[in-house]
Amino acid sequence: MIKLIDQLSSTDLQAIAQIWLKSNIEAHDFISKEYWHNNYQFVLNSFPSATIYAYYQDKKIVGFLGLIDEYIAGIFVLYEYRSLGIGTQLLEEAQSDHTQLTLNVYKKNENAVQFYLKKEFTIQEEKLDAETNEIELSMKWQRS
Repeated sequence: MIKLIDQLSSTDLQAIAQIWLKSNIEAHDFISKEYWHNNYQFVLNSFPSATIYAYYQDKKIVGFLGLIDEYIAGIFVLYEYRSLGIGTQLLEEAQSDHTQLTLNVYKKNENAVQFYLKKEFTIQEEKLDAETNEIELSMKWQRS
């Protein structure tokens, strides 16, 4: 079940922060774990100002999509719940509420790049992320 969270409880905040950290470390093995740990507090502080679409399984958050205006900050799903269509459902929920969405994704995160291309996102720009020294793709989806 997907729920749009307006007010994050401390329990929800901790749950999504842990999903964010675990998912980033697993999906980005080309970036040091320290990078994600060093950014944890910043991201934790940013969650309350974001729009969060949370996916619940048995009353537990197992995935979420974070949105700032029309920018997807990320789609994160716990490892054991991946490949079950949760990311697709989260994205489709956000798409139903917006006419366009943008995001950045690391080029080396090939699974994510292919996922977004399949969901009709187009690559707008390729640039170097100075913090990680990795190539990042800017992508955009527009409702037709």
